[in-house]
Amino acid sequence: MHQAAARAARTYTNPVYAGQFPDPFVLRHQGRYYAFGTTGQGRTSDGRIFTLLTSTNLVDWKNAGGALTPPAGAEGADFWAPEVVYHNGTFYMYYSIGGGAIGASVGHRLHVATSKTPEGPYQQVGLLDVPDSKFTIDAHPYRDTDGQWYLFYARDFIDSNDGYRPGTGLVVDRLVNMTSLAGESRTVMRARHDWTVFEKNRTMPLYNNQTFKEWHTLEGPFVRKHNGKYYCFYSGANFLTPRYGVDYCVANSILGPYSDAGAEKGPRVLHAVDGHVRGPGHHSHVLSSDGKTEYLVYHAWDKSMKERQLCIDKLAWTAQGPRCQGPSYTPQPLPS
Repeated sequence: MHQAAARAARTYTNPVYAGQFPDPFVLRHQGRYYAFGTTGQGRTSDGRIFTLLTSTNLVDWKNAGGALTPPAGAEGADFWAPEVVYHNGTFYMYYSIGGGAIGASVGHRLHVATSKTPEGPYQQVGLLDVPDSKFTIDAHPYRDTDGQWYLFYARDFIDSNDGYRPGTGLVVDRLVNMTSLAGESRTVMRARHDWTVFEKNRTMPLYNNQTFKEWHTLEGPFVRKHNGKYYCFYSGANFLTPRYGVDYCVANSILGPYSDAGAEKGPRVLHAVDGHVRGPGHHSHVLSSDGKTEYLVYHAWDKSMKERQLCIDKLAWTAQGPRCQGPSYTPQPLPS
C-alpha cells in the first residue's frame, strides 16, 4: 500500500488545473511558475483580466486572482491569449483586445502592459498597431540569440495568392523596443492544407460580409531555436473539432523563409485522441525545474466540452522533428 501511494505521489494526470484556462502561457521566473490564461469578456474574482495561477512544480497550481488591471473602455471587450516576458527589470505582457468600446471600430488589436512583478497587476501601456489587418491576435515575443526581440502573431489574410487559402496566418515583425513594432512584418506561414480549415462557406462581417468557400486558421505561434534552426510552432484548424492540434514550420533565419514540409496530413506535434482528448493546443513551452526537460503547456476540452483545461506533457526532439509525448490522459511521471 505504501509503495502504491509513493508511486501515485510521483505522478500527475491531466488536466493539472481543472478550471477554465484557455490559451495557457507559463513564465518560469526565479524558481516559480506563473500561468496566464484567457478570460475573454470575463473578470477574475478581484475584477482583473487574465486568470493567474502559480506553482513550484508545473503540476500543483494555486489560483492567484487576475493579472491585468482593466484599461479604460474595457467593458464588453474580449481579451485573449496573454504572454509575458521579463526584460531589464520589467515584465511585459502581450495580448489582444477586440469588441467593446475599446475595439469596436478597429477590430482585434495587439496591446502591451507592464509590471515590476511577475504576478502584476499589469497596467496597459500601449497599442501594437498593424494597420493593414483588422484581426491581429496571439502575440508571442521572442528574443533571438543576438538579443534582438521579435513579435510573432496571427493575422487575417483574405487573398488566395500563391496557392494559399484565405484565413488566419502567422507573421513576424521586429520590435524596435518592447512596446513598438518596426512595421516590417513578414509572413511566416499561411494555410495550404485541408486539415487547417476552420469553417466552410464562412461569412465574415469584418470584410464587408464576404463569404469564403473555406476559411482556415493557423494561430498561437510559439518559437524555439534548436540545433541552429528556428521552429515556429502553431495550432491549426477549428478549436472545437477533433482536427485541432499543434504543428510547426522551420527556418534557418528568424525571418524565414519557413517550411512546413510534412504537415500535409495533420498536426504532427500534438493532436486529439479519439474518445479521450479533444482540441489540444494553443500551447507554450517551459522547462521543468531541472532546467533541461521541455514541456508543452496546452489546453484541451473537458468531456462535456464546457471548459478548456490546463494540461502538460513532455516534448521530445526526434529525428523526425519535435513531438509531444501526449496528449496524455493517464498518470505520467512528475516533472523533474
